[in-house]
Amino acid sequence: MIVMNNWLIKIAGTVLASFILFQAQAADKALTTSSPSGNIVLTLTVGDSIRYSVSRDNRPVIESATVDMTLSDRTLGHDAKIKSVKRDKVRDKIKPVVAFKHSEIDNNYNSMLVNFAGGYALELRVFDNGVAHRFITSLKKPDIEVIDESFSVAFPEDAIVNLQQPDRFKTSYEDPYTRKRLSEWTPTDRMSTLPVLVEESDSICVLVSESDLSDYPCMFLRGNGTGGFSSVFPRQPLEFGDDGDRSVKILKEADYMASTSGTRTFPWRYMAIGTPKDIIEQTFTCLLASPSVIGDADWVRPGFVSWEWWNGATPYGEDVNFVAGCNLDTYKYFIDFAAHYGIPYILMDEGWAKSTLDPYTPNPDVDLHELVRYGKEKGVDIFLWLTWLTVENNFDLFKTFKDWGIAGVKIDFMDRSDQWMVNFYERVCAEAAKNGLMVDFHGSFKPAGLEYKYPNLVSYEGVRGMEQMGGCYPDNSLYLPFMRNAVGPMDYTPGAMISMQPECYRADRPNSASIGTRAYQMALFVVFESGIQMLADNPTLYYRNDDCTKYITSLPVTWDETRALEAKPGEYVAVARIKGDKWYIGAITNTKGGAREMTLSLDFLDNGKKYNMESYEDGINADRQAMDYRHKNAIVSSDTKFNVRLARSGGFTAILTPEN
Repeated sequence: MIVMNNWLIKIAGTVLASFILFQAQAADKALTTSSPSGNIVLTLTVGDSIRYSVSRDNRPVIESATVDMTLSDRTLGHDAKIKSVKRDKVRDKIKPVVAFKHSEIDNNYNSMLVNFAGGYALELRVFDNGVAHRFITSLKKPDIEVIDESFSVAFPEDAIVNLQQPDRFKTSYEDPYTRKRLSEWTPTDRMSTLPVLVEESDSICVLVSESDLSDYPCMFLRGNGTGGFSSVFPRQPLEFGDDGDRSVKILKEADYMASTSGTRTFPWRYMAIGTPKDIIEQTFTCLLASPSVIGDADWVRPGFVSWEWWNGATPYGEDVNFVAGCNLDTYKYFIDFAAHYGIPYILMDEGWAKSTLDPYTPNPDVDLHELVRYGKEKGVDIFLWLTWLTVENNFDLFKTFKDWGIAGVKIDFMDRSDQWMVNFYERVCAEAAKNGLMVDFHGSFKPAGLEYKYPNLVSYEGVRGMEQMGGCYPDNSLYLPFMRNAVGPMDYTPGAMISMQPECYRADRPNSASIGTRAYQMALFVVFESGIQMLADNPTLYYRNDDCTKYITSLPVTWDETRALEAKPGEYVAVARIKGDKWYIGAITNTKGGAREMTLSLDFLDNGKKYNMESYEDGINADRQAMDYRHKNAIVSSDTKFNVRLARSGGFTAILTPEN
């Protein structure tokens, strides 16, 4: 009996030990990490798949996010086995070379690095205003083929989703925004570019995008019709055919989306979480980007640019005694205009070269070398426009442009975001940096961190901006601060001096015009962020509206701090930004909502100081005659609250200068 009891005790002990081990293993499969303040909690579950959920202030925000990566021989994330978990806390600051939103950014997060059997890991970071994850591989193979990467997100309720939906992967990211319920976004509906903005309530939004994109295609999203969405990617192109001077035809695609190194970090997928104001102020693309690799970047000088394409290069009037167009006299006139208002650059768009295919032979009517000399004499440098295909076929042009004294390049018509094209962007930025040239990408995808790795990349288009003429309207542009511009710099090309309400819009080059009031147009220079900010209109009109032009050209294009004052996606926004000791305010509203009044508090000003506030606001008749505006001055302080009336399609802007 004693022997039997010992045997039973031994068996019981073994069972108990096994049970404890099982419980420990089960516990390892549910891992929780909270943000530094504890307001956001991420719970990771590992089993047949890898998924996580996210709550904010004890309320579910992300019901589940399922992630995996399919390679040619297996799927990372299926039947995953955890080897180890490393936790970390980071509390530091980032000072971006080009400060699009803030000159110093708090980089505070708690992280988990979950290592799995099979040579891969998932890194997760939890911030007080969102979460991010990425795959990391350390595979024995030097090269791998990625067939697919899954990022499937489900939300706790049928939220509203704001999308930009192209017909195909070949896109310039210029489609208008659509707004619908998540349940209405079905698998047969068009997919969406990034970013995507989900509105769960008036106080909780989720902005979905990516950062640290390198050697990998851009991510798109497709709705599932059940309250969520999943990732989709363009395939890697293998063969190309001729398609004119601006692009190529893809003749053959691979069955994979990326062929890349077996040991690497992959792009971050992030979800910024917060109020509409929080979404405007967030800086996830910067926080998750690779740091600058170009060393001393003092030569990167953001600033305003006078641009001739939108206005048709046709200055006119008593001081124009030459035939305007793509010629030497016209460009000298643009340089003189830029010098008069302290604008550091002009952009020479299509026509400066004899052929779009040859970047080495300038148009003889233009005399580029004389313009470079003349510009430097006046303190004005030159950007040159090129098609991406010409750049690819003449990659030594960067050295040539450096020798010519060119400041930067505007590269256009990429209209793709597959792995090959993503790599083209990086090759361009690296070669341009080597030769001291700035870059502005048009016909481009959205920012995804390259602008921090190569801060000579000062802006991207990828926006339905003023080039669209009547297709650019406030009801669409009021999403930009919450979506496209929320993820990075945006070359919208503002500055129209002819303003119209939408029902009477009739315009085309050379008499270009915009939808929105004059005050709306002026406010865009504060509301929108771009390291290279165009003045799109005709110098003649800027001279004739000298007060507005002096105001615009006195604004910065980079900022020390950004604060959202009022915000509702698609309807209205008001922001305050500081540069040095001056504050700047910009507010715009849509057309559909009609005239709008808002009360702005100046409690962000230094206590005890008086400020002179120079402002431009909609005139009493701006609802019909969009050119009507009022230019005012007032003395204000941190105690000041004032009412602003925005006409439909209207705006307000102000500079607040401290008194001595």
